[in-house]
Amino acid sequence: MLIRYASAIVLIASGILLILALFGAAGPVGTTVFEVSYAIVGIGAFLLPLALIAVGLYAGFGRPTLEVLTTSGLLIICASVLAFAGLFPDAGFGGMVGAWGGDLLTNFFGFWGALVLLLATIAIGVAIVSDLEALGALLSGNIRALWERLRFGRRDDISYDELAVVGVPETDDAEYEGEDADEDAEFAPPEHEPVVTVFNRTTGAQGTGIANFDAEYEAPPLSILGADRGKPGVGDIKANANIIKRTFQNFGINLEMDEVSVGPTVTRYAVKPAEGVRLSKIVSLANNLELALAAHPVRIEAPIPGKSLVGIEVPNTVKAMVGLGGLLSAPEWSDSDKPLLAGLGRDITGTPHYVNIAKMPHGLVAGATGSGKSVAMHSIITSLLYRNGPNQLRFIMIDPKRVELTAYNGIPHLLTPVITDARKTILSLKWAAKEMERRYNILEAERVRDIDSYHATVFEPAKKKGLSEMPEALPFIVIVIDELADIMHSYPRELEASIVRLAQMSRAVGIHLLLSTQRPSVNVITGLIKANVPTRMALQVASQIDSRTILDGSGAETLLGGGDMLYLSSDMQKPVRIQTAFISENEVKKVVSYIKSHNTGNLSSIDLGGNGTGIATEPNDVIGLVNGSFDDEEIDDDLYEDARAAVEEAGRASTSYLQRKLKIGYSRAARLMDVLEARGVIGGADGSKPREVLTRSGAVSANPSAVDEEETF
Repeated sequence: MLIRYASAIVLIASGILLILALFGAAGPVGTTVFEVSYAIVGIGAFLLPLALIAVGLYAGFGRPTLEVLTTSGLLIICASVLAFAGLFPDAGFGGMVGAWGGDLLTNFFGFWGALVLLLATIAIGVAIVSDLEALGALLSGNIRALWERLRFGRRDDISYDELAVVGVPETDDAEYEGEDADEDAEFAPPEHEPVVTVFNRTTGAQGTGIANFDAEYEAPPLSILGADRGKPGVGDIKANANIIKRTFQNFGINLEMDEVSVGPTVTRYAVKPAEGVRLSKIVSLANNLELALAAHPVRIEAPIPGKSLVGIEVPNTVKAMVGLGGLLSAPEWSDSDKPLLAGLGRDITGTPHYVNIAKMPHGLVAGATGSGKSVAMHSIITSLLYRNGPNQLRFIMIDPKRVELTAYNGIPHLLTPVITDARKTILSLKWAAKEMERRYNILEAERVRDIDSYHATVFEPAKKKGLSEMPEALPFIVIVIDELADIMHSYPRELEASIVRLAQMSRAVGIHLLLSTQRPSVNVITGLIKANVPTRMALQVASQIDSRTILDGSGAETLLGGGDMLYLSSDMQKPVRIQTAFISENEVKKVVSYIKSHNTGNLSSIDLGGNGTGIATEPNDVIGLVNGSFDDEEIDDDLYEDARAAVEEAGRASTSYLQRKLKIGYSRAARLMDVLEARGVIGGADGSKPREVLTRSGAVSANPSAVDEEETF
């Protein structure tokens, strides 16, 4: 190693001395060496110092060597140029080597023959070294790409001209280094901060369903939110394209490379298979591609929707951060007139994607712990808060885990403080169903079909006329449930019935559901719920079964995590891969703090507390709710859970069994059996036979402490 470094230093020093000798600054020795070099190789003496320095750098720092054919091409060019200069001896540019070569060729081919031969030789040398991928790999340190070149030979099947690269341009695998990477952001936001359009409606008449905000809403500044940061590192696009093509050729599949789309998380190589190739055969080679590309996981989309191409999605070596601030700064969001438009993320070409909650109209977000599920929820909620005041949009937030949505407590958009109790969740959903029916009565009386028509034909004309008795302005209501599984464990039948009823009918009256779970099993996402919630957002899951539960198809098990999402809406045949916009916990706190400090209006709320009436007491007694109890008789919670655990563990249920197990009387055991049946834990009576247990112990976690870890990506 010492000899290697010493040799490198000697070569570099010699090159520097020769450069100094060009300007007469290396003393008599340097001048003599340069004169001798010029006499031998002519104009080649000017390139000799650079060659010595380059060889020294390569030798000293362990860079890969140029392949034999490329080196030969460079030598052919140099020798041909010297011989070409030797054809004109009076100029003296070729030195002794050039003069000897020129004389030799002139003696055999004559002047014109030698001239043609040398021009052809120079052209051959240029053709050999014109493919500069080896040199690019040498300079960028991409040893793997160089090895593929040496392994498969010099000439590749694909040139850069054949690959149309769209999306984010390729970078030298620049890594994101904290806030300093902002200056390198590829998805640059506008230089000036756009104006946030806030949709507000005039306060409605007193005595209506939900009182409106009685002050002008001030949205937070977009500067609170982080912009897009970093550049995606995609490696050597050309080398990867050739590896993909050769891998398929090894299995007898011929295809042509098409465009390459670079996204913030993955790069998609679009290929066109030859006629007669079965797509299932291409999809089955995903593992072989992972091995050849040294990348995991590789997802194959066959075909790409709307194109006769197959997409091969390869993870980027460095991910780019998609900031929510970048999405909300784009004209697609700021110039839109849709009040419920929320930022979702960027697709595989870097194009921003937004979701219109009004069109959605209900959504399901599901993924494993740490996959970015809660971050996606925060991005949607924050987008809506930026766009709508409380007189336009109200929230009911349900968070049994007590860690994610509780940060929004105190904002004027909430109809009730964030709900953490399963029982109050059912009450809030029943209130929403009653509010839905009340709104339908209003629409029926006004002879309009939906809430948009109502405001366009009834409310807005009355507002322009300045009527003393204004019709009610119906705000949108978004019900957010952060963990469906926890509530499903306690009240499976009531929860499913409430969600299905709202999902079937509430769209026209402006009530929307946004559900979330980290347990995408059929016990949580039941068939009825899935059939009535058309929009699904699947993040990384553990198995293909979980992916099928969410999307009715595979794919989510191959996602990368950290906000990598498959988005499927009701008008899509296949899901779209999106990198979710990131919003940090600190940014959420800043947004909430700004809204609370700058918007202090007087709002009504719904009461789900101990009186069980659901009637708002502050500031106006304006909201009615169904009765607070949905069981005929209150059962001690501890005793009910003991009874449920007992029958699930035993796999059978009977009144006498509960009497013996819990040491209670017959009447109380019979009452517990009725409650267990009402809540879907056990089946109906079948004569004297024990009742069937419909749920299993541990099928769905109800432990509030078993929460997601803080999701960052």
